Amino acid sequence: MADTNKINKPNTALLEREHPQAAAPVAKEPVATSSPAAALAAAALLAACGGGGDGDAGGSIMASAHASSTPYQPLLGAPAPSRLAAQSAAALPTADQLMDWAERAYPAYFPDRQTNQAAGNIVYRFYPKSGNYLGVSGSDVLVLGPISQNIVRNVGTLAQFADVVAASPAPAAITDEDAARFLLQAQFSASDADIAAVRSKGYAAYLSEQLRAPASQSGLDWLDARGYATIDNATRYYDNSYPGDYMIWSQLMTSSDAVRKRLALALSEFFVVSLSGLDFAWRSHGIAAWWDLLVGNATGNYRTLLERVTLNAAMGYYLNTKGNRKENLTTGGAPDENYAREVMQLFSIGLSQLNLDGTEKRDASGNKIDSYTQSDVSNMARMFTGWDVDNTQNVATLEPVQNRTIPNTAYTRLPMRLNEANHSTLQSTFLGTTVAAGTTGVPALKAALDTLFNHPNVGPFFGRQMIQRLVTSNPSPAYVARVASVFNNNGSGVRGDLGAVFSAVLLDEEARGPSGLTQNGFGKLREPMLRLVQWGRTFGITSARGSWKIGDLGNPATQLGQTPLRSPSVFNFFRPGYVPPSTALSASQTPAPEFQLVNESSVSGYLNYLQGVVRSGIFVNAPDMPNTTSNANNGFDITASYAAELALALDAAALVRRLNLLLCAGQLSSATQSLIVNALNATPVTAISTDNARRDRVAAAVLLVMASSEYLIQK
Repeated sequence: MADTNKINKPNTALLEREHPQAAAPVAKEPVATSSPAAALAAAALLAACGGGGDGDAGGSIMASAHASSTPYQPLLGAPAPSRLAAQSAAALPTADQLMDWAERAYPAYFPDRQTNQAAGNIVYRFYPKSGNYLGVSGSDVLVLGPISQNIVRNVGTLAQFADVVAASPAPAAITDEDAARFLLQAQFSASDADIAAVRSKGYAAYLSEQLRAPASQSGLDWLDARGYATIDNATRYYDNSYPGDYMIWSQLMTSSDAVRKRLALALSEFFVVSLSGLDFAWRSHGIAAWWDLLVGNATGNYRTLLERVTLNAAMGYYLNTKGNRKENLTTGGAPDENYAREVMQLFSIGLSQLNLDGTEKRDASGNKIDSYTQSDVSNMARMFTGWDVDNTQNVATLEPVQNRTIPNTAYTRLPMRLNEANHSTLQSTFLGTTVAAGTTGVPALKAALDTLFNHPNVGPFFGRQMIQRLVTSNPSPAYVARVASVFNNNGSGVRGDLGAVFSAVLLDEEARGPSGLTQNGFGKLREPMLRLVQWGRTFGITSARGSWKIGDLGNPATQLGQTPLRSPSVFNFFRPGYVPPSTALSASQTPAPEFQLVNESSVSGYLNYLQGVVRSGIFVNAPDMPNTTSNANNGFDITASYAAELALALDAAALVRRLNLLLCAGQLSSATQSLIVNALNATPVTAISTDNARRDRVAAAVLLVMASSEYLIQK
């Protein structure tokens, strides 16, 4: 008789298995599967006999281990089987239903929809991205791959999964509104073509395709193509920051790889360098190189990104790693601690020790536990000494008017270079790591970054803020834990896989499920810069002369009150835990970070600015010239086409329905739609109305939608 106590014991979730410190204790038991070597040998034997081959080697390995000989391992986190499910064959899921459920529940481990294959009596699916196999043999569920340490494991029976599969039926067909909602979280805008693509391919497949999309023109290349690397006293691009503004707005408005750019923008609010805080030659190229770094690493690995962030020239200037020198025992000078403090507080582990779900750990007295001390800061600061900008590719030019020597732009894109003579070699201890005396600069830096990367806080600290930037200000602890678990292990044993992390953020049930649409506290305030980019992409804005001269729009009284890559400090535009005072949210201490940008001045400034822009476009001085000057060509160079909307101008209700879908993902209430339609109909537009009258109606409709609270709060 089976040991029912063993089979029905509480199961440990798959993600917890990857992090045993968070899992409930599970008794150790011998594994009776074939060893990896034996399994591979069995697969080779099958292939030699004409069975199998490269495409089904995993299936052969699975077939070589008889399901009944493998011990029960609760890898998939299914609950204990109900007695009804155990007794009723009719309640059993089919192999397809089981594997479909696993793909939905654990997309990091079983990514993308895969087709069935067969090996012996096993029906299975292979997932190339993760290297995992999932199969069913009779009534047994088997897994193989990195998820199971490359050993065939029996993770239970179909009966054990019956309840959880039944409770998570296949999702309903994706509607236009569902697709638009996903797109407005994953990128900047929703077009008719994108909506159709998401409905046809599904969320995961669309996202995977976009994450692999070819990169568009880089920020540095855009600047150079527009002539902003020219050395001329008349323009002095090397002393100006406005080309950096033009660059980033152009990137956000026009790039074909919109998903990658959206993720990079989210990263720019976590790893912060502000153009407003840069004061060196070619600062616009410096911020462009910074932006390109974020774009190029948005789907890479966090550890790689952390090192490139640390050695970036703009970051070196911004947080003082550039030229940071070792201690001077004669004068008492000490290494600058700015970057050491901020890399811990803001870029990796945060101020307090965290549980996997992002909640703060507490000591026996109920107090928060600091994640680092001042000693950690001082000791880690030594690891960041000795680095300075790389001038090995510099070609200096004498500017004759001011008789000034100007470097070229090469150093802005090169990682900083180590000068060992300026690096501290004192023994240093931080966060439980000791770097021996005499350690040179490169291994010292590696020790510091490895220590940060492997700290248990990073997954929940980083993951929660990416959820906040893309989906909701107040993710549940369970949502944070799921994302943090993927950060810790992408399903193939890789820590810090950003592509997997962003997929987990955007594909999670809390992001995709309908409950958030009616849940108080779910969602987030749209950032002003995202509203402008959404408007531009949705309605096909173009720059007639290719100028893209959209400058700093940070004035809250007359403009947006926000410009990308121009946060007022390293703490971003807002803090992740900001709670608006004297509001209903303050009573429950519910964070709403983006509301830190909101005040009476910013509300009126946004509406006034938007009113002019949506109707006329953006006025540009000398759009035919790259520099800031004025000439006879001054005018509205950047305008929206509104092609599809103008075709609906005679039908106010149809126009509002379209705007509701594209701008709000269908989240405008019927009452709000009626108010807007009635307001539009108060000024009749007929078949004989002029083009200006039609444009007035379209612009009014766009303004009213983008001013509504149901638009401003994105769910």
